[in-house]
Amino acid sequence: MAPVSEAEILRVWRALAGHSSGRGWRALDLVAVATSCRVKAARLSPGNEEAVLVGFPSLKAGSATKLPQGQGFRMERAALGDAGDGWQWLALIRQPSGSLELFAKVAADVAAVLQSSSDLPEEHLYQRFLGRVRGWQEFMRRGREGLTEEKELGLVGELSIIHMLVDCKVPLFTAIDGWKGPHNGLHDFQLGIGSLEVKSTLATEGFPVRIASLSQLDETNCPPLFLAGLRFILHDTGRTLAEMVDATRERVAVDSAASRLLEQGLLSVGYLDIHAELYTRRFAFNEGRFHLVDAAYPRLAPFNVHPAIRRAAYDLDLALVEADKYSLDEVLEQLGVV
Repeated sequence: MAPVSEAEILRVWRALAGHSSGRGWRALDLVAVATSCRVKAARLSPGNEEAVLVGFPSLKAGSATKLPQGQGFRMERAALGDAGDGWQWLALIRQPSGSLELFAKVAADVAAVLQSSSDLPEEHLYQRFLGRVRGWQEFMRRGREGLTEEKELGLVGELSIIHMLVDCKVPLFTAIDGWKGPHNGLHDFQLGIGSLEVKSTLATEGFPVRIASLSQLDETNCPPLFLAGLRFILHDTGRTLAEMVDATRERVAVDSAASRLLEQGLLSVGYLDIHAELYTRRFAFNEGRFHLVDAAYPRLAPFNVHPAIRRAAYDLDLALVEADKYSLDEVLEQLGVV
C-alpha cells in the first residue's frame, strides 16, 4: 500500500468537519498495518479538533501521564466505544496554536513509519510509534526557526551529491538509503564497501572545509573513505534550498521506498516545508573534488593525536592538500557501487 499523503489527510479532515455539542469522534480509516495496527484520520467534538487515531489490538497503552505531551499537539487515550472494535486507541490531537500544515505532515509521517515497520511485533511497533511522536515534539521544540546557514549549506551539498550519484547511474534507492548524515551516521554516505564524507564551502579563497570531530576522517573505521569537497557560489542562477529539495523529491518520486527514506532524512536533518520561504540564498555549484583519505592524508584522528586530546574540530584547506583527485565514477568503482 502506498504511503498516505498530507493532501489526502487534509481532504479527510475537511470531509469530517462539523460541530456537535457532545464529546465524540468522527473518523475514517487511513492505514491498516497487517493485523497489528490501524490509523484513522479523525475529528474530536465538541471542538472540531483535527486528530489522528492509532489503534493496537491487544496492547495496554500507558497512562496519560506517561504519554508525550505538548509542542503543537497533545496525545491522549481515546475511547471509541463500539466503533473501536475492542482495540486500544491513542489520539494525536492538534492544539489550537499548532500549524495545520505541520500537523498534517506529522500525521502522514507517523502513518508512513507504522507502514514501513509492519513486520515488527505489536509492542515494538507501539514503541516505534511513541518514539516518532517524541521525535516530532522535540523537533517542534527546537526547530521552529528553520536551519542555520551552516546547516542549510550542508544540506544543499548532500542533496547535490544525491543528484550526482543518480547521474552516475546509482539506483535511486541505493543513493537515498546510503544517505546517513541526517541519522547521526559517522559519515554522510555509506555506499558499497566504504563511505563518503561531504563538505561544502562558500569560500572564494582557498578551499576551507570544517572537520567536526577526530573520527570524521578516520579511515580505519570504514575503508575506503573518500572526502567530497564542494564549492558553491551565491548567484541568481542558483537554486534555493527549497528548490533543491523539490527537485530531489521529483527525481526520486518514481520509487516510493526511496521517497519515504528521503522524507525521513529531511525530517531528521530539520528541514520542513513550512520554513521554505526562509531559505532565500541561491546556491550555484562551482567546483568539486574527491580525495581518498589514506595514511598520507593530512588530518587529525584518534591514532595521531595525544591521548589527552579527547575532542577536536578543525578547518582543513583542500587547496593545500597534495592528494590525487578522483572523479565520482572512480570513487564509486572503488566503493564497489558500480
